[in-house]
Amino acid sequence: MDYKTMMDQARGLTKAELVFKNASVVNVYSGAIDYVDVAISQGIILGTGTYHGLKEIDLKGKFLSPGFIDSHVHIESSMLTPREFAKVIVPKGTTTIIADPHEITNVLGLRAIEYMLHASENIPLDVYFMLPSSVPATSFEHSGASLNALEIASYKNHPRILGLGEVMDYPAVLNGDLEIHQKIDVMEGHTIDGHIPDLLGNDLNAYIFAGIETDHESTATQYLNERIAKGMYVHLREGSATRNVADLIPAIHEKNIHRVTFCTDDKHALDLIQEGHINYNINLAISLGIDPIDAIRMATLNAATCYGLKHMGGIAPGKYADLVIFDDLHHIEPIMVYKRGQLVAQNGLCLDQTKESIPDDVMRTVHVDLDQIDFKLPIHSNPVRVIGLVSHNIITDEIIMDVKVKDGYFVYHPSLDVLKLVSIERHHHLNTIGKGLVTGFGFRDCALGMTIAHDSHNIVIVGSNDHDMMICANELKKLQGGIVLVKNGKILTSLQLEVAGLMTASSGQEVAKKIKAIRSHLIQSGMTMKDDPLIALSFLCLPVIPKLKLTDQGLFDVEQFTFTQLEIKA
Repeated sequence: MDYKTMMDQARGLTKAELVFKNASVVNVYSGAIDYVDVAISQGIILGTGTYHGLKEIDLKGKFLSPGFIDSHVHIESSMLTPREFAKVIVPKGTTTIIADPHEITNVLGLRAIEYMLHASENIPLDVYFMLPSSVPATSFEHSGASLNALEIASYKNHPRILGLGEVMDYPAVLNGDLEIHQKIDVMEGHTIDGHIPDLLGNDLNAYIFAGIETDHESTATQYLNERIAKGMYVHLREGSATRNVADLIPAIHEKNIHRVTFCTDDKHALDLIQEGHINYNINLAISLGIDPIDAIRMATLNAATCYGLKHMGGIAPGKYADLVIFDDLHHIEPIMVYKRGQLVAQNGLCLDQTKESIPDDVMRTVHVDLDQIDFKLPIHSNPVRVIGLVSHNIITDEIIMDVKVKDGYFVYHPSLDVLKLVSIERHHHLNTIGKGLVTGFGFRDCALGMTIAHDSHNIVIVGSNDHDMMICANELKKLQGGIVLVKNGKILTSLQLEVAGLMTASSGQEVAKKIKAIRSHLIQSGMTMKDDPLIALSFLCLPVIPKLKLTDQGLFDVEQFTFTQLEIKA
C-alpha cells in the first residue's frame, strides 16, 4: 500500500479493506468502552471512529478486545506441537504467546530451537521465544543436551527471539557463577525472564541487579509486592497444577497493576479445552473483583509492553488487527478471533485444520538399557525422608516417617500412602537411576510412568510394585516417549509423545481423551489427590523447586542445594 492510499484510508476519505461497525471497543489505554467503528487494511488497524469499508461487519454492540497474550508458556507442557497447540488456544482468544522451549531443548539442544521456530511458522498464532537459559537446569541431573552462552548468542537477533528464558538456577546467579552470568550478559538489551520461588530482601536485589526483569513464581502477596517495588514485572499464573491468581489478586491495585500480566506456564490439553487459556485467567481475576477492563489490560497491553511488542496489545492506529469478539464483558467466551485482520477461529473452533509432518530427527529420543535397571530400594533403618506433594503447587515437603521394610528393601503397604519413585536417565545410555519415596498420590496396585520430567526429561515412574514399574519403563521405550499406566501387569492406557518424548502431532481432543482416561483409571485405583497427577509427577524431578526432589542421580534437597540420603541417620 502506498503512503497516499494508506493515509486516505486512515483519514476515512476512502474505504478501508475491513471495518467493524458498531463495536464496543475495550480501550486498554483509557480504561473506557468506546462505541466506535474499527478500520483495518492489510492486517493493521487504521483507526477508530466512523469508517466505511469494502467489507463491513456489524458487531451490533458486541465487545471488541485486543488479542490476548500469554507472557510465559512452555508449549511442550500441553503435550501438543505448536500447530496443534494453536488450534486449542486461538479459539480461546489468545493470539500471541511468549514461549520458553527449554523442555525440548533439554532433550535436543539447538536442534530443538530450530524445530520450534520452524514448527511455529505459518500458524494462526504469533509465537515468540525466549532462549533457554537452563539447559541443563542444574548439574545435579543428566539432560539430553547443554546450551552455552555462545550458542545462545547465535540466535539472539532472530526476529522472533525476544530474550533469555527463565533463569532458574538462582543460587548460581547469587554466587556469581560465570556460566550463567555469561548467558545473561550476551542477551543484554533483550528481556531476561526470572524464576524465583522464594527470594526476598538483598538476595532479590542481587538477582535483579544481574539483569533479570520478570517473575512468574510469586505465590503470596509479599513476593508480588516486593518484586514490583523493585522494578520487576510479575506474571500471574494459572497452570494445570500451580495456580496463583487467587492468592495474588488481593495485592493488585491501580498503582501497581501496570506491572502485572498473565501466564499459564504449564497447562496441558485437557485443562486448556475444559477451562480455557488466558481467557480463564481474565475471567478468574474478574470473578475475584478486578475490573474487567483492567483484567483485559493485564492480558494485552501490559504483556506487550513488558516484552517490547509495540505493534500489539491495544486497539489503536498502527497496531496489528489481533482481535477478540465476545458478548459478556464479565465472563469472556470468544465468538470470533481475528489474527492480522483474518478470521482464524469462530464459535470455539480454529479454522486452520492443517496437519503437519514431524521431522525424523526430533523423534526416537529414548535411549536406555533397561536390563541394567534395578527397581529395588534398599532401606536399612527407619525413619526415612519422603517427598510430600503440596496441593495446588509444584513445591514439595520433606516428610519424615517410618515405612514398611522387608529383607532390607522397601515394600508397599496399603495402609500407608507411600509409593516408590524412580528417575531413569534416558538420553545417552548412561542408565543412572535415582530412587526415592513419595506420598500424596493415594493410588494402589499400579504404576504411572512418563518421559516428561522437568527439566531434563528423563523417565519418571511412580508405583506400588516393581513389576508394574518395569512394564511401564519397557512400554515407554517401545513408544519412544509418552505416558503409560500399568495395573496388575496390564497396560491400561498409554499416550505416545513422539516428538522428543514430550509432544505429539495428534489433536488436542485426542490428547485430552487420553488424559481423562488416565485420571479415571487412577481414581478407580484409589487416587486421593485433587490436583492433576501428571503435572505433579512431572515436577518431582526438578531440583530448583523446593523442597525435596529426585533426579536420576539421587534424592535432592533444594534448600540446601545438595544431595541428601533417604535414611535419617542418628
